[in-house]
Amino acid sequence: MDFSTIKEILLQRSTETNKYVTREFQDFGYRLAEELGDTTHKSLYIKLAKNTPRSLLEEAKSFVLNNPKAKNKGALFMWKLKELDGKAKNKQLNDK
Repeated sequence: MDFSTIKEILLQRSTETNKYVTREFQDFGYRLAEELGDTTHKSLYIKLAKNTPRSLLEEAKSFVLNNPKAKNKGALFMWKLKELDGKAKNKQLNDK
């Protein structure tokens, strides 16, 4: 089994999709936008990937992708992310 380095993967992906993607969070945000079918707002997803905990993004993404009736996956993702973020902040306040 031959493993690739992160640098090799990013270089390969950058030639396939977007030559301006140079960091891991940019790649994650771009892939997230593609999976949700919302590439017009890819910069929003890249910003979220940079500033938001990955666990929240993954949980919101799985919620949307497991919902076959979702018409606007981007809007549903943002709604679920806001809900999860609110729960996380409430939990932090209660733990203090």
